[in-house]
Amino acid sequence: MNIHSTAIIHKKAELDSSVEVGPYSIIGEHVRIGKGTVIRSHVVIDGWTTLGESNTIYPFASIGLEPQDLKFKGEKTRLEVGNHNMIREYVTLHRGTASGGGITQIGSHNVLMAYVHVAHDCILGDHIIMSNAATLAGSITVGSNAIVGGLSGVHQFVRIGSYAMIGGCSAVAQDVPPYVRVAGNHAKLYGLNSIGLKRHGFTPEEIQTLKATYKLLFRSGLTMREAIKEAKDKWPDNAKVDDFLSFVEKSERGICR
Repeated sequence: MNIHSTAIIHKKAELDSSVEVGPYSIIGEHVRIGKGTVIRSHVVIDGWTTLGESNTIYPFASIGLEPQDLKFKGEKTRLEVGNHNMIREYVTLHRGTASGGGITQIGSHNVLMAYVHVAHDCILGDHIIMSNAATLAGSITVGSNAIVGGLSGVHQFVRIGSYAMIGGCSAVAQDVPPYVRVAGNHAKLYGLNSIGLKRHGFTPEEIQTLKATYKLLFRSGLTMREAIKEAKDKWPDNAKVDDFLSFVEKSERGICR
């Protein structure tokens, strides 16, 4: 274990023997860190926090501290982070709250750029990119392969679908379906995330079908119930269309329009 002499690590913290900890970093009693993870200088990791394997935490990140929730009374809540994440300078990842489910979860292979904030009880998938100073309020879910642009803020309880893209400096107050692009204050739909889908290996036929589904839902003039029914009839047993429609049907905050 490569631990700098100035680092402060609680004797009950559990660190794999391959973990590196840089100067002046502080690791609390209930922290567990998996193999190959690198903690740079001046990082604070505390609370009931678990970090998986091969994560890299950059200077001045604050991981697993108490949530910014006035109802929080010191309950034993958790933060769980997966594997191969890049957590850059000044990122803040907070534990969950008792009323919000008790856990904040970050998946694997995510890039959280400088000054990103992930609040209590958020659930993030895999391969997500959050650009500089992107901010998630509490109890937000973000699907895998989504992108949140820099300086964007997302309202509490909003859902962001997989492969969605949020433009920079956006204020997101309602749900963002999978596969689409949104931007603005307040964020509005700007069509399918076609370039992103192509980069992720979606076939031209899949992209065309999703584009047609998007137009049917949001540009046809039909009610949402009518559009969903027509889409189900037109593309039965299409998993990606089903994901799109299911997300919209389950929306409680409404969809960015």
